[in-house]
Amino acid sequence: MPNEQYLQHEKYPDIFKPLDLGFTTLKNRILMGSMHTGMEEASDGFEKMATYFGRRAQGGVGLIVTGGFSPNIEGCGADNLAKLTTKEEMEKHKIITSEVHRNKGKIAMQILHTGRYGFHDKIVSASAVQAPINFFTPRELTSDEVEKQIDDFANCASLAKEAGYDGVEIMGSEGYFINQFIAKATNHRTDKWGGSFENRTRLPVEIIKRVRDRTGEDFIIIYRLSMIDLVKDGSTWDEVIELALKAEAAGVTIINTGIGWHEARVPTIAGMVPRAAFTWVTSKLMGKVNVPLITSNRINTPEVAQQIVASGQADMISMARPFLADPDFVKKAMENRSDEINTCIGCNQACLDHIFEGKSCSCLVNPLACRETEFDLSAASTPKRIAVVGAGPAGLSFSVYAAQKGHDITLFDAASDIGGLLNLAVKIPGKEEFHETLRYFRRELELLRVKVVLNKKVTVSDLILCRDAFPTGSSSSTDTSGKTDSSAFDEIVIATGVMPRVPELQGVDNPKVISYVDAINNCHKIGRSVAVVGAGGIGFDVATLLTHEGESSSLDTDLYLKEWGIDDKYLNPGGLLAGDEGNLSKNNQIKSSDRTVYLMQRKATKVGATLGKTTGWIHRALLKKRGVIMLNDVNYEKIDEKGLHIVRDGKKEVLNVDNIIICAGQESLLTLVHDLQSSHLFTDNVDANGKKIRYHIIGGAYKAGELDAKKAIEQGVRLACDL
Repeated sequence: MPNEQYLQHEKYPDIFKPLDLGFTTLKNRILMGSMHTGMEEASDGFEKMATYFGRRAQGGVGLIVTGGFSPNIEGCGADNLAKLTTKEEMEKHKIITSEVHRNKGKIAMQILHTGRYGFHDKIVSASAVQAPINFFTPRELTSDEVEKQIDDFANCASLAKEAGYDGVEIMGSEGYFINQFIAKATNHRTDKWGGSFENRTRLPVEIIKRVRDRTGEDFIIIYRLSMIDLVKDGSTWDEVIELALKAEAAGVTIINTGIGWHEARVPTIAGMVPRAAFTWVTSKLMGKVNVPLITSNRINTPEVAQQIVASGQADMISMARPFLADPDFVKKAMENRSDEINTCIGCNQACLDHIFEGKSCSCLVNPLACRETEFDLSAASTPKRIAVVGAGPAGLSFSVYAAQKGHDITLFDAASDIGGLLNLAVKIPGKEEFHETLRYFRRELELLRVKVVLNKKVTVSDLILCRDAFPTGSSSSTDTSGKTDSSAFDEIVIATGVMPRVPELQGVDNPKVISYVDAINNCHKIGRSVAVVGAGGIGFDVATLLTHEGESSSLDTDLYLKEWGIDDKYLNPGGLLAGDEGNLSKNNQIKSSDRTVYLMQRKATKVGATLGKTTGWIHRALLKKRGVIMLNDVNYEKIDEKGLHIVRDGKKEVLNVDNIIICAGQESLLTLVHDLQSSHLFTDNVDANGKKIRYHIIGGAYKAGELDAKKAIEQGVRLACDL
């Protein structure tokens, strides 16, 4: 790691400038934001968290904030979720703080009371107002019970300090317990904890004061302030300023930016949200208080972070998921290797979706995240020469991680570029971040000197005879000059992916019928009326592309704010346009598409039910506003010149459309596998005696289904670790 004093950095001078907090100094302006991972409750979770956080401290981040720990039982997010209430619980945390400090890092623990968002029957809140995303109704606390909650926060902070944490973050945003007292929407009290704004903010102010009293002056207290609620009857901007001043006076060290409540019908961190889309909110508060301000949400590159701090929009940058994607984010930026950063794409598929499904958190682009103790990427004892056929997500992942272990990799693909079906994903509005994933893999292949041979449809003969016919470092070679090596490859990895499945449907060969691959690649040639057969993730992507016009709002903050009814003038409580409750209501500027699009599925379940937990509602809302007609429980009869004949609710109907796009699943591309199986020189037997070349099948070639980069990349990593 470069000099700990961090002399002025040539490319990113402002984010690598130390931040003096008086009693301590942060070595840079990058904070690893809080994120629940599921390790908090695992039997060996504290050991795993020590490795996980220690690895990020080693990567150079200025300050880490843990996932949330509740100050009491009623504040837990669900039964048996993490809390810090006793000395016995406190002792477990010491392994985390010791490992972070050993790696010259600083770490704060987040204190999170979920209030009415908790999924158990003990939840409490300011008032007995049920959350729209919960089926439990909270019990309204008495005034004495509110006092007890405050003491529990102070006790939790005191235990955190004893455990060795450098500070705590008090979660006062995202619609959680403290936020529920602040906002009129959820606080209907008439005692000293409700009514006036002074009364409604008494809770956060008292919590900060008592935490400061219990922890002393040499302890970092971050207050996570909800700077824009994005719900009806949320805080006004003047109230946000007033609470920030109260928090400063009460003793906070830093104020962090919270954006939106969990129940808000506005996307705030998904990939279709522009980078740094909410930094303008933090910027409005700059200069109003004297403590440093942290900005957050969809900041995923050092270039964006540098621009924000350099322009005075914030003092510090919070990034959570980017440190799942790459623990060395800061180190690489410091060493002018930002082109090597594995960038967070905001997909939520392996992080937030996993948490809401009760699974452990990880990362689509970095399956090692939160599983650092599960993977062995140490150098291979016997490096092998391995051919990888297919440069989609699975083949790329395997090639990179196997090369890191010291194996000699030759990567083949029949296409003219790497990426496979990722090259379709980048064409979908809202998924442009996949460009970063492709950039990362290209750079890694180059650095690891993986031989990349494009425009080459591999045969069994190639795998037997032509292993060394392709020059080292080639990025697009099709050299088959005849140079051969009888020693061939030691192992073969088949990652040939999938092809669109053609359903058994009369008339499916009609010229009106188009595969989703052709539809995405030639969207401009699609007619004005379209039937999309299949409403999984691919069907939604196709419908999104077909109904999109102009600039993608994921690349234009002003357009995004207008689309989702966000008031950038902040004239109304909650930061929404007048009369707007989010969810693409009447005040936005999205127009219905000029195309008529039917999005259909055979299943009787809700269209889009299989989409991601945290992003599915966004896709459904967007297509609904654009006028997409979503039909479930559809039986497809035939296709002819009249159109698509369907039966629904016992009634026959003909959709007179220009095109029918088939999004009815995939089939594995296994031609090469069949050829290998026919040859006596190859085997998939793990007990092979060495006389045959062993082959492995990963990704879509192993199991076709919905296009799933998450599974493909993870399979590649796991196989690399096993060889």
